This record gives sequence, C-alpha cells and structure tokens, in this order.
Amino acid sequence: MKKLISPLAVLALLYGFTFYIDGEIGIILTAFILFAPLVSLFFALYARNRIKISLDCDGYVKKNSRLNVNITVEKNGRFPLGIVQIDTYASEVFSQEKNIYKLSLAGEDKKTFTYTVDATTGGNGEISITSVYSCGFLGFLKFRLKNELPLPKSVGVIPEIPEIKSSSKLFRSIADSVLTSDDEENNNSAMLFTANTAPGYEHREYVQGDPLKRINWKLSTKKDKLMVRLDESVASVQPIIVLDLYRNNSAKAEESIISEEKLISSVFGLISLLIKQGIACTFVYYSAGGEIISESVDSPDYPQQLLLKVIASKVVPDRRIRLLNPSACAYVIASTDCGEEMSEIVSTLEDKDNASLIGISAECINLTDLPMWYLDGDNNFKLV
Repeated sequence: MKKLISPLAVLALLYGFTFYIDGEIGIILTAFILFAPLVSLFFALYARNRIKISLDCDGYVKKNSRLNVNITVEKNGRFPLGIVQIDTYASEVFSQEKNIYKLSLAGEDKKTFTYTVDATTGGNGEISITSVYSCGFLGFLKFRLKNELPLPKSVGVIPEIPEIKSSSKLFRSIADSVLTSDDEENNNSAMLFTANTAPGYEHREYVQGDPLKRINWKLSTKKDKLMVRLDESVASVQPIIVLDLYRNNSAKAEESIISEEKLISSVFGLISLLIKQGIACTFVYYSAGGEIISESVDSPDYPQQLLLKVIASKVVPDRRIRLLNPSACAYVIASTDCGEEMSEIVSTLEDKDNASLIGISAECINLTDLPMWYLDGDNNFKLV
C-alpha cells in the first residue's frame, strides 16, 4: 500500500493541474510522466547484458584492522547506462555484514570504488557480491544482472598469538616426554656401530642446502650453532599437535568463530613456545583444499606460515579431524568440542599416558579419559 502512495499523489497532482490550472502544460507534463518510465525501463533492460563486475581485496588482514575491498564496474558499448546497484556481503569475522552501493556509468566506461570492512575476529572470512541490479534512472525499476558474479574472496583474519610462559605445566609435560624419548633414542642408536666405530646416530654442523627439518633445535641452542641430524629419526621424538576446528551444523557462526579463534591462538601460542625452547613438533590440520596435512614445524619462522595456512581454510560444519599417526612421544589434540565423538577419535591412540586435550575454557565438557587444558587470561595453560 505504501508503494502506491507516491504514484497516486503524482496522478492527483497532474489531474488537478491539467483540469484546474493549465490544461496545455498539464498535458505536456502528463506525456512526460508517461514517457519517462518507458525511457527508464529501456535503460534498465539495456544494461542487463552489458555490465561486468570484478571484486578484489587482500587475502589476509590483521585482527582489529580494516580491509579495503575494490569493486570495478565496466560497461560494453557507448550507450550511457542508468544506475547499477551492488549488494555486498562480509562473513561473521567482519563487523559490517551487508551493504548496498549504487553508482552510474553515464559518462565513463569503467569505474572503481573502494569500501572498507573491519576485521574483528581471527579466522577465515569471506567477502562476496551477492547480487547486482540494473536500475532505471527514476529508481522505480531494477532487474537482476544476467552475467555471472565474481567468485567470493577468502580472507584470513590473523589473530593475536599469545606469548605463553615456559613455566606452563602443559609445556613442561611435553618437554619431559620429548627428553625421555630423546634419551631412549640415543641409547638405542648408540648400539649401532660400523667397522670404524662411527655411531649410526650423529650430528654435524649445518651447511647451506641441508633440509631444515633435520635441524636439531634443542642441540643447536645448547651449542649456539645449527646442528643437523644425519638420519631421519628426528620425527619419532616430535610431539604431535592436532587442530580440530569442529563446528556443529546447527551452531550459530557468529558464536562459533569466537571459540575457533580462541583455540587457534592457544595452539599457535604453544607451538611458538615449543620452537623457542628448541623442540620441533608435528602439526596436523585441514588445508584449504580440504585435506588433512601433517607438517614438521622445526624453524622459528614456520609457525607464522602455518598460521596463514590454517586461517586460509574455511571451517566446514560437522567435519572432524582424523589422527594420521596414533603413536608419538606426546600427543596434544586441540578441539572446540571434546564430547562423545572425541572419545572415538582418541580411542585410536597407542599410548594415552602422554596424550592430552586443549579446550576453549574451564567450562568445556570433556567426555574422554584424557586430561584437558585451557589457556587462561594470564597466558598459562591450566588443567580443567
């Protein structure tokens, strides 16, 4: 009913002007009022197949900063276009969800404009154009664009990684497991001698071209120079850290992203601490391609690279992680949900004595028989 008020008011004004003020001018006005919508309709229909939209922005942005999004509108042909309406969408990690922008290409063949969104939560986000309309210049008519819209842009919002104290009991338990395994491995390898009494498990100083995964960071810290192992047995004494960003299909995304950011920060805080203390580890996570990846983290700059890979991956609802290697000197599984399904996941572990969980908070439910830790406000891991 409200949409009819304006047209009826215009018709009433034309009737009064034509029959009571000036009939000749009233007829001219009436003809113009009838002609203008037809012209507006022509403009709107003409532009439907002659508009091309492109979307561009950075792939990563730091939390609590702004992301610049560039939209380019191009037209085909010399005929001027009417109004183009562009509806945009930003996922829950950003503050502005939906926006509408309008522009005209009356005298230009191409126009680019930039808008900004605030990155408020760490994790994977998405910027997209949901719809584009060709509108008449009167603003009464609009038709959805027939051309394909640009693909959404995946954006990783980089969270702040806390500096966890080395006095944390979780770190100390992992370090003790690594040291124990290291001693056992050295004792076993000491029995392997060749004819010239050279041990089968040795180190030498790093030279350019050696693979970084063979660097023994713990020994390198002690000797104040990079030392590499001469075999591949380093992986057997690496603790395994698994990231399980589980999101229930019925959960609200705006609530889930807060828990996921907390878990990512906790995990990478722990990994960074391990590397700083000279302990290499194996990290298991879902890649952007949907595959479970296991990577050795053995250099100080690698946790940041891995963080970018994790936040580049979109969280898929109802997807759980799988344990690729059930045996390790220490096993840490970080999950947003440690309920019944987690019990099934940890049942494949060969040695549960050195396994533990990382949850979101002290209120998290733990239905497994493994100890669960959480990162408190002072950047200490505490046992639930």
